Amino acid sequence: MKKIMCAMMFIVMSVTMSSCSADNADAVENENNASTEKIVTNYEYNSSELETMQLINEYRVSIGLKALEKINHISFKCEEHNQYMIANNVVNHNDFTARSNNIMSVLGAKKVGENVAYNYKTSEAAVKAWLESQGHKENIEGDYTHFGISVTTDSAGRKYYTNIFAKI
Repeated sequence: MKKIMCAMMFIVMSVTMSSCSADNADAVENENNASTEKIVTNYEYNSSELETMQLINEYRVSIGLKALEKINHISFKCEEHNQYMIANNVVNHNDFTARSNNIMSVLGAKKVGENVAYNYKTSEAAVKAWLESQGHKENIEGDYTHFGISVTTDSAGRKYYTNIFAKI
């Protein structure tokens, strides 16, 4: 378990170090999201979220990997993180460990990864940027079975993307 946590922290730090936004943003140290310990079963997907998931799955299938299944609870955790980033005017992976632990606890996931992006006007642009970033591409191509996503637009029209992958 210690090796897994160390590996996860390495991945988080690697991903954090390579910015995944069209604009730069400063990170803060801690995130104070309320944890949801029960499974969230209802999530309404917007067209950008559905399109982003479809693009990720099309890419995975094109390179011989299985498509991922969406899980509403994971998308809810993504939405919580987007709301945090918007409220704090940051783009980061703060509190990823809490999100990951929640998904492992509630859904029984064995492994969790996360991609974030900011200010890409289209799903295609966000996925293209992720695929051009080694750490983000590794998540998209990773040994995962499920995923969730949230694409949230702030009051200025900027889109925030959080995409979490899980192996269940």
